[in-house]
Amino acid sequence: MKLSIEEVEHIATLSRLELSTEEKSAFASQLSSVLEYVDKLAAVDTSDIEPMAHSLPVRNVFREDEATACGDTVRDALLKNFPERQNDLLKVKAVFS
Repeated sequence: MKLSIEEVEHIATLSRLELSTEEKSAFASQLSSVLEYVDKLAAVDTSDIEPMAHSLPVRNVFREDEATACGDTVRDALLKNFPERQNDLLKVKAVFS
């Protein structure tokens, strides 16, 4: 599919781009090449190909969550550095109002 200069100007307007005359002709050629390649891809018969989201088999690689206690020195250091607290609780701004 060959793009005209008018079509490139329209695309540039939609993209909020100012193009020189040389840029318009260069982009017309380049965008036409891209569209011709897409046309070639569209011609490939993919009716027997199963749709997929990834080219490689993907599996969940997350580890199980494990709650572990930290030592008293780590806990005390964290509490000491937190701006607002009440005993061993940390005060934060409201998430929902």
